[in-house]
Amino acid sequence: MPSLRTRLTREYAVVLIATAAMFSAAVLVARRGTEYRSAAELADVRAQVALRVMRRDRSAVAVRAEGGATPSPRQTEARGVAIQPATRDILDAIGGYVVVFDSAGTTVYQSAEVYALSPAGRTAFNTAIDQLRTNPRLQYATAKFEGRAVVMVMRQERVNRSYLGFAAVEADPTRASLELLGSVLLMLPFIVLLSVWAAYRIANRVIEPLESITTEVAAITDGRSLHRRLPVLPGNDELARLTNQLNSMIGRLETSFSALRRFTADASHELKTPLAVLRSNVERALQSPPHSTEHMAALEEALQEINRMANLVDSLLTLARADEGRFDLVREPVALEPLVREVYETALILGEDAGLEVRLPAVHPATVLGDRTRLRQLFLTLVTNAIKYTPRGGEVELSLVRSDGEVKFIVRDTGIGIAAADLPHIFERFYRADRVRSRAGERGGFGLGLAISQWIAQAHGGTLTVESRLHRGSTFTVTLPVAPVASEGSEGERSSQVEALNET
Repeated sequence: MPSLRTRLTREYAVVLIATAAMFSAAVLVARRGTEYRSAAELADVRAQVALRVMRRDRSAVAVRAEGGATPSPRQTEARGVAIQPATRDILDAIGGYVVVFDSAGTTVYQSAEVYALSPAGRTAFNTAIDQLRTNPRLQYATAKFEGRAVVMVMRQERVNRSYLGFAAVEADPTRASLELLGSVLLMLPFIVLLSVWAAYRIANRVIEPLESITTEVAAITDGRSLHRRLPVLPGNDELARLTNQLNSMIGRLETSFSALRRFTADASHELKTPLAVLRSNVERALQSPPHSTEHMAALEEALQEINRMANLVDSLLTLARADEGRFDLVREPVALEPLVREVYETALILGEDAGLEVRLPAVHPATVLGDRTRLRQLFLTLVTNAIKYTPRGGEVELSLVRSDGEVKFIVRDTGIGIAAADLPHIFERFYRADRVRSRAGERGGFGLGLAISQWIAQAHGGTLTVESRLHRGSTFTVTLPVAPVASEGSEGERSSQVEALNET
């Protein structure tokens, strides 16, 4: 397959040749019309000169010869009307095909060229004269005879008698067109070759940066080379924008590959530890007497590790389906006030066991469209994290605030907080800061809870944000759009709707 520069040059050459052909045809047509008009102007000048000569010599017309004198053929016209020799000589000096008629249609004068015409030529010549005489608006007429093309015009002059002067000038537009066409055909190959060469050079200069970009992209073949970037081209043209977009894409790929490697390593680590514990517990159970205390303890620990692995696999499956867009949420009106109170009751139990004070200072009624089970999972994840990372004697505060068409679920704690360096990464899968990682190892976390929580918030058209400082606690905020009210009903109707939602 030919290269891009070859295809561009070929297409440019085709367009150039077609354009040159159309331009040449237009020039030839214009030249042909110009040739006829020039010949008509010259014929008009000759006709005017002939009529002026007739006007100056009013005695130029001779009557029929009397006596025995017989006029010569050059001196005798139709009906015996003749021109004085001196006037004839002046008219002969005009040259070309010139004919003068009087008002009666009698031929007063014919030039030598007209006398020399053959019968066929005389017929064609007279046909052109008849066209001009029958159609006075016609500017000129053309005739072809004896291998010649002539252009004829008519002029009328009124003296003592009315005279019609016809003058014809030989014109050969075909020959002029052929000469012009020959010049075009002679120069066109050189013009096309020069233009094609220039087009190839221009295409080469345009394609050269593309080849450089192709070479650089080909060098980035795997995840280990994604740190490289394409050289940024100056300006803001199409190639510069393409380079910037490719660099952005490579950056996103680098981030994705890094996340994938980290995800694989973390998932392997999270699965390796419970598998090792499970194996040791099974081996201990096999070595212990059946139904003994040690045997039952080993089986119980093995069951706990199996549940832990099942939760991990379930979380990974949830995120995988969410990434592929195959996780459908049940969209229905959900009253958040009873849901938050339910989560608060659970938080009270967990906080009492952890020695924390859990408060619910503000709860505004609000309804959203979403999946109640997933929203409960989102709220419980944030609450359990707050309780998990808050030291004994601390506080955890929950609130539900509605404003400007949105509702915010806020979880504020006085826990260990998150370092500024770790804050941008806490929603990444398996990401845990060192301090949090040690606590997670004790409490059995995986580092997937916040990633799933962020997906749930985004799936409901909302956001999940965090504000935190190390040793000063954290604040997680879930913002969700409020469901639009279908119709304005009475307070009793709205209360019954809320009660129905609560029962579900």
